[in-house]
Amino acid sequence: MIYDDNEGVQVLDEADSWDLLEAHSFGRLAYAIGSRPELVPINYCARDRKIYFRTAGGSKLFGVTVNHNVAFEMDTIRGDIARSVIVAGTARRLESEDEIEFAQSLPLRPWIPTDKFNYVEIEVDEISGREFHLGPEPCD
Repeated sequence: MIYDDNEGVQVLDEADSWDLLEAHSFGRLAYAIGSRPELVPINYCARDRKIYFRTAGGSKLFGVTVNHNVAFEMDTIRGDIARSVIVAGTARRLESEDEIEFAQSLPLRPWIPTDKFNYVEIEVDEISGREFHLGPEPCD
């Protein structure tokens, strides 16, 4: 980690950012349909420097099919420390038997009783992570 004293923020290196992604399973997917941005919560699995999730055949699948450019964010707060990882990448629906079989081996289970037969992979182009030490506003 690198500490940025001017901002009171620790910048996570790439390895620490991936470790944080791999340790959690809830985040937010951002995509755009036309000029309209969408932001949705998803459960995911980070593996081999990629992000995987399942979805039904609705607007989320349509959005990442029409415009493959996506962003993803996950964050945590524990006590007085908050951490955030943001990625930019390219999403694609998995289609080959081998890809789907691999995705089915991941711990990706719907949280609610819905059928989610589509597996999506995000190929990460950029990743950045930050750690924030929470506290009161400074006095002037």
